Amino acid sequence: MIEIEKPFSKLAKERSIFHSEADFQHALAWTIQREFPEASVRLELPIQIKNKLLHVDIWIIHKGQIIGIELKYLVRKMTTQLNGELFQLNNQSAQDIRRYDFIKDIKRLEDIAEERKNFTGYAILLTNDTSYWSEPTNPDTIDAMFRLQEGRILKGKLSWGKKASEGTIKGREQSIVLKNRYEVRWQDYSQEGLFRSLTIQVGNR
Repeated sequence: MIEIEKPFSKLAKERSIFHSEADFQHALAWTIQREFPEASVRLELPIQIKNKLLHVDIWIIHKGQIIGIELKYLVRKMTTQLNGELFQLNNQSAQDIRRYDFIKDIKRLEDIAEERKNFTGYAILLTNDTSYWSEPTNPDTIDAMFRLQEGRILKGKLSWGKKASEGTIKGREQSIVLKNRYEVRWQDYSQEGLFRSLTIQVGNR
């Protein structure tokens, strides 16, 4: 069975920072392919689940096992040069809706796990923005149920706070209902601007 920890750890030693989410996606897929050359590794594969067409960031088939990976690369402003390569990251902000989107990835993987046998999903968030893993200073924010601080338990129905404006949550109005329970555990990824990662495993638990 492919476990994502090994190729992900190897990637961290080779690439401490990425230009974009697409750069991160391609680098991880290439690392997985090198670690498991006999595996089929596809990017943005469209699959039909519950009468919806989903595009999975990385889709792997290996010895009868299926792995789906959804990635988020959420960054704050940073400029650095590494081995002669210039990295210029811009503030992405809108942390509230980006937390929602990450948890929606977990739900998407749960939906796939319900319909596909031998499936394991991984939702991975990589960030240098401390607000994602830090305790909120105000517990009564509109995205309180989508917070991702260390030790948080994600489960059940997660909804926006009552003060959420229509403009803020446009296109993301629906609550997210998780089938299983997930504990938030952050790991250090690199010291290049202090990147940390959060990996949530879905299926085959």
